[in-house]
Amino acid sequence: MAIANKRKLSGSSSGRAVKLTQTSSEGNIIHTAVAGITDGTYDEIWIWAYSGHDSDILLTIEFGGVEAPDQNIITEIPHQSGLIPIVPGLILQNGYIVKAFAEVANVITLIGFVNSITD
Repeated sequence: MAIANKRKLSGSSSGRAVKLTQTSSEGNIIHTAVAGITDGTYDEIWIWAYSGHDSDILLTIEFGGVEAPDQNIITEIPHQSGLIPIVPGLILQNGYIVKAFAEVANVITLIGFVNSITD
């Protein structure tokens, strides 16, 4: 039977939103996945975005690497809106890192959680 433990994103302070200060690759660290490649041991990652800017902003999630387009999730975040789902429970392991940057600094925040799954 699988066991899931809900945890904060490792790049978050006390579960609070992470403000994106980076405007290019490599972005702010959002989460570092569980180490190792054991089958049935992984992080299920959920992330939402909020924009406080007065125009739409392009957001790039670097999901486990920086190579485009292989590890990029690119989304336009509407101005003064959120929470917009960005990462809908995708899984990651082996210590890979999720990073993010926006085309304008200090206007996008990311919030979410991780279900640490073990079979």
